[in-house]
Formats: sequence, C-alpha cells, structure tokens
Amino acid sequence: MLYNRGVEAFSAGDFQAAVRYLEQALSSRRRLREERLRCRLECGARAPLRTARGGGPAWELRFLRALLERARCVRRCERADEDSGCGEHCAAASARVLSRSPEDVSLDFQKRMPYSYLQQAYSQTNQMEKAAEAAYTFLMANPEHMAVPSHDENTETVAGTKLVDREAQPHLEHYRDAVEFYEADNFQSAIESFEQALKEYFVADRECRVLCEWSQSYGDYDNLAKTDGFYEVIAGLYSQRLICEHDCVRELATWPGQLSPIENFLPLHFDYLQFSYYQVGNYVKALECARAYLLFHPDDEDVQDNVKYYESVLEESMDPQTIKPREDATIFMKRHRLESELITSAVVHLGIPYTEQNYWTHGGGRQEEPQVLSEMGSRMTEAPEQSVGKQPVPRLERDLREGGPLLYSHVKFVYNSEQLNGTQRMLLDNVLSEEECRELQSMTSRIMLAGSGYQGEVSPLTPNEKFEGATILRALKFGYEGRVPLKSARLFYDVSEKARKIVQSYFMLNSTLYFSFTHLVCRTPLSDQPQNRDDLSHPIHADNCFLDSDTNECWKEFPLAARDYSAILYMNEDFEGGEFIFTSMDSQTVTASIKPKCGRMVSFSSGRENPHGVKAVTKGQRCAVALWFTLDPLYRELERLQADEMIRQWNHEQGINPKDEL
Repeated sequence: MLYNRGVEAFSAGDFQAAVRYLEQALSSRRRLREERLRCRLECGARAPLRTARGGGPAWELRFLRALLERARCVRRCERADEDSGCGEHCAAASARVLSRSPEDVSLDFQKRMPYSYLQQAYSQTNQMEKAAEAAYTFLMANPEHMAVPSHDENTETVAGTKLVDREAQPHLEHYRDAVEFYEADNFQSAIESFEQALKEYFVADRECRVLCEWSQSYGDYDNLAKTDGFYEVIAGLYSQRLICEHDCVRELATWPGQLSPIENFLPLHFDYLQFSYYQVGNYVKALECARAYLLFHPDDEDVQDNVKYYESVLEESMDPQTIKPREDATIFMKRHRLESELITSAVVHLGIPYTEQNYWTHGGGRQEEPQVLSEMGSRMTEAPEQSVGKQPVPRLERDLREGGPLLYSHVKFVYNSEQLNGTQRMLLDNVLSEEECRELQSMTSRIMLAGSGYQGEVSPLTPNEKFEGATILRALKFGYEGRVPLKSARLFYDVSEKARKIVQSYFMLNSTLYFSFTHLVCRTPLSDQPQNRDDLSHPIHADNCFLDSDTNECWKEFPLAARDYSAILYMNEDFEGGEFIFTSMDSQTVTASIKPKCGRMVSFSSGRENPHGVKAVTKGQRCAVALWFTLDPLYRELERLQADEMIRQWNHEQGINPKDEL
C-alpha cells in the first residue's frame, strides 16, 4: 500500500510525498522480512519438532502437539508485530484502492523499481547524493538500462561521493572483495575476506531456508490431486518447502539482475582458501579447505594431489589424518545430500515435479590454470613462515583441558569429567553461601516473568510445570528502581561473573570467555499434574546444536552454535525431583545424575558431547541461575553489556574505584 501511494504521488508530481512513501515502503518490507525471520527462528528454538520417542499409539499426538505449539508461537509472534508495527500510514493507505496487484508489487521490489522512482524523485527535490545512490542501487540489478560498471568493481563515485548499493548482499560483496585480493596476490587479505564471505553465506543460507516456511504457494490447493489423502497432502506441502530450501543454493549464488548463478560458487570459496592458506604457509588450514572442496568434487584430481602434498609437508610434525574437512562444509553437505534423497523420493513416489540442477560443476574455478602444488618446485621455499592472521575462534580444534584453579578458597571441588562419565564436565559445591541463596530466592518472586525466554509460554517445555525467568538486566533495573533490594540485584550480577571466572579458569581456556545468556529460572509443578509423570522438566538436548538422537547427529545453527560452555548454579534443594542428568547421544542412557542444592554448580562444554536434561519437578519450586558462555565476542549477550554499563555508572556515582571493585 505504501508503494502504491508512492507511485501515485510520483505520477501526480508530488515528489516529496513520493520520497516519503517509497522510503517507508522499503523500510516496511525490510521490517517484514526481519520479523518473519525473528519469529520463525525464535519459535524454531523454543518449540522444536522433536522426533517422538518410544512409538506407541500416542506418538502422532505428541508430534502434533509440537507442531501446534510451533504454529501458535509463530502466529502469536507475528500478530504481535502486526499490532505494534504498522501505524497511521497503513490505516490511511488501506482506505485507498490499490492501483497494482500484490504480485506486481512483489515483482517490482525484486527488480528494485522503487529505487528507479526514488532516484528521479530525489533529483526533482535537489537531493543529488541520495538520487545518485538510488540510481546506483537500481542499476546494480538492471545493468541493461545504461552502461554501468560490471560487478567486478566494488563501488563507484559520483561528484566525489562514494556510492553504496543499498540492497547489497554481504556474502557476495565479501566474495567479490576476496577475489580481488586474491588476484592482486594479497593472500592474507583474501583469506580474511573469504572467511567473512563464508560466514555471511551461511547466515544468508539460514535466513533463506527460514523464509521458505512462509510461502504464498502453500495454500494453493488447486495443485493437489482430489484423491490425495492426509499424508499425501502433508508430504506434498513439506516437499514444496524442502525444494525451496534446497534451491537456496541457486539464489545465494546469483548476482542481482542476473538469471544464472555463479558456477561452482560455494566450493570455490574453499578452493581459493586452500591455495591462499598455502601461500601464507598455513598448511593445516590449507589441508582443511582442500578436503572441504573434495566434499563437493571428490574426483577432482588436482585437489587430490594438493591434499597429498599438504600431507607430505605436515607428516613430519603431526599426523595429517587428524586434519578433517572444515566443519561448516561438512555440515552443509550432509544436509544437502539428505535433502536430495528426500526430494528424489518425493519426485518418484508422489509425482512432485522437480528437476535438480547441478551448480557445483568443475566449469566454475579460480581464474588461472590449475596448479598442483607438488609441481611448483622451489616456490615452497619462498613461502613465508606460518602466519594465520586473525582466525575465527577455534571450536573443535581447541585443546580440551581441565583441572585449573577454582580461584575461590571456599569453593569445593566435587567431581571432574571422568567421575561424571563424560568430557569437559565438572561439579562444584559452595559457590554460593546459604545466605546468598536465601537472598536470591527472596528476590525471584518479584522479578520473574512467566515464560521468560519462551515468548510468554507458561509451560514451554512440559505441560505439567510452570516456567518463570528473569534476565540480569531486568533484575538490575528493578534494583535501581527500588522494586527489589539493589543488593540482591547486584548479587545476581556478581555471582554470575564469579561463575564465569571459575569456568574459564577450571577449563584452562587461553582466551576470554564471554556471557552469551544469563537467566534466573524457576520451575514449579502445576497443581493438576498427573500422577506418575514420565515426562521431563527439560527434554534432553545439547546447548549449541539441535540434537537428533535417532541419527546421532547434532545440527549447528547460529546463534545457538556460538555457545561454548554452560553452567547451572543452584539456589535451593527444598523440592522433589528436578535432578540434572547427562545422557549419551541416544537421549536414553543416563551417564550421570546430579541432585541440586544451594551453592552447587555443574558446568560443561556446550556441544554434542554433553546431552543433558532435567527430570520432572514433582513438588516445590526449583530455582537456578542458568548461564551460557561463548569464546566469540561477536556473540556476546547484549543485555550483559547493558548491565555492565549500569554497574559502571553506579560505581561512578558511588565513587568506587574500578580496581577496588575488581
């Protein structure tokens, strides 16, 4: 509606109104996309469609309940956004007759037509820099309209002003920069840009897949055969979504305005990277990338020879067989192959029309003759010493150590990983005193929100318990407003920082551990809970990936995948049930069980090596401080940063020296 009003204003010569409505239309479309993404990502994490356990006549109902929970979460989230986001211009626009159909408007946005109108409207209102930027954005997707620079040029300038494509896709921009660095023999900069391009690619891939959950075509029942039954219809709808997700490979490899994707686009990143890492002398990374490329093209003889060469260089200092393909490529290809199998089955058995394209052909390669490293002779001696530059935070590659100091004399060591039958696990007592536990508990009832962290769902994890929570920022705000004792709010802040320091020290991490999420949580059984419950208060899961115990896989997706360590600090023991349990990957075999009590803390690495859950709370209220940590500063908890600033401001007002505070 905003777009139509902008076009009408433009046609009427009201260029100021045209600018206003067209910019609002672009902003509204961006917000719509962002909110759809946010709602589906949040609801996917909070209402996962878990595989039913144990079979039996009720398994379909359990799956249906999970499906309904997901649908309810998404609808509630999106309706909340609709209620709060449109404003008076939507009401005004809705009173008018649309001059163009929604399908035509959608096509215009794909062609970037709003920017064509904008560049003329800005020109008419003498806003020449904005006019130039709008024109540049339009021409990047419509190069046939005039002679414009090719996509190989990063930016253009008009009258000394640097122009930016307002609809630029980060993964394509970083890829273009990386290729330019590579061709200029600036291999270190090429590495950094290719790594960033890959990071942005997988973010874009995730978003593309999530948006496939929202499709206008899913409600097109005319395409369904009249003889199709319930399962055929469900399978057909899911296959449409799966095909949409599978084709994200094409969408993400296509420059704006182009019909065909860049050939071999994703594998090319790893091909460029393996040679760039070789050039800077980092043969471990080069081998990882070469093996990643072979996941896409296992028969590529040149890269196979390069792998042998890297192995021969590394075998004097390490076992090269321990160097595996990159994790991001491994996860991507495993999912892609499974999707292909499922789509093929749908095509064969359900008659769904689809022809899979192969965009990973050998035709797309680095712009040079293939070079087998073993044939390059003396060039190896000219390679610089190993210099990896700025690398992403290691995850699986980091040394797994434990047994560092606990930092506080009153903290009591209880069990290590071996005693807890696992990896990267520890159990401590006396992290909190009895008095501190009582003070935290006295604050909980006044700051808790039902369903905090789960879109207000009172019973998000089991229908038999009420879940309540509070973040660190909420506690501090209540403290500064005098709604709870400031001392109690500060205690919540201080004990979480204490836990972070202990975890970082005990696991002997050689880089800073940051907060990813800080949550005070309580679980209370509902009065009408059934007798002899067989559910869990918190189902078995891993903290940084989606656990599929049927296939022994754990699928990593950001931002969840950024979590590296977890800790739970218990505040009480006057309840029944609620034991914390570790299990094996099958989610059934309990490897360790921990009874909560005041001051007890369990901590562990957040990956697939530590599936865990909570047994049903059958009486009383179970409260704890739940903490997740990351080694990647990019994924630090925003509320924690705001809380840190509140503490600094409070210290300043009280005249406290930060060194004394430490």
